[in-house]
Amino acid sequence: MANLVAEKSQARKVVRRLAREYPDADCALVFETPFQLLIATILSAQCTDKRVNIVARELFRQYPTVEDLAAISQKKLEKIVQSTGFFRNKAKNIRACSKELVDRYGGEVPQEIEQLVSLAGVGRKTANVVLGTAFGQAVGVVVDTHVGRISGRVGLTKSKDPVRIERDLMAVLPRKEWIVYSHRMIHHGRAICKSQRPLCDECSMQSICPRIGVRS
Repeated sequence: MANLVAEKSQARKVVRRLAREYPDADCALVFETPFQLLIATILSAQCTDKRVNIVARELFRQYPTVEDLAAISQKKLEKIVQSTGFFRNKAKNIRACSKELVDRYGGEVPQEIEQLVSLAGVGRKTANVVLGTAFGQAVGVVVDTHVGRISGRVGLTKSKDPVRIERDLMAVLPRKEWIVYSHRMIHHGRAICKSQRPLCDECSMQSICPRIGVRS
């Protein structure tokens, strides 16, 4: 219990610093509909948001609806998304996911996490992105590489497993912070708390960060 109290206190400090440093942080993926965000998030695995936005813009220009992507050939889709990496598997999942949305949900993106994670190519991280960013539902915390890495460094989790990290963060963060926490952590990871060489001397959390796992 004492550890949880201390972790919640640390979480409040981290949240305040992030809010001050990145007050307007939002999802870096560009989208117009929940479906577009869903597909863009599938494409974002092991790929930069900048590249995904370029590819997704062209993809949705040619195939704007869920029905269009459900009907596209594997070969055509692979060619369009090739530059995002792992393109064969991504194309396969996008086609299957689109077909499932048409067949099971009338072409609409469901707003229940259990339904979302049952779709091809959709794990808990992707589901949390869509529910939080497209629908404003704080069901969980998005844990990408930045969120996992920095949350460990500042002492909010000891785990390396994304599922356990999310569970730890949900336990110490106020629910109202679940969505924006990830956006701000991602911005912080790109700007300051980098994987190999974090810029600790420039960090707004320098005075409260235990720098767990950071080499001197």
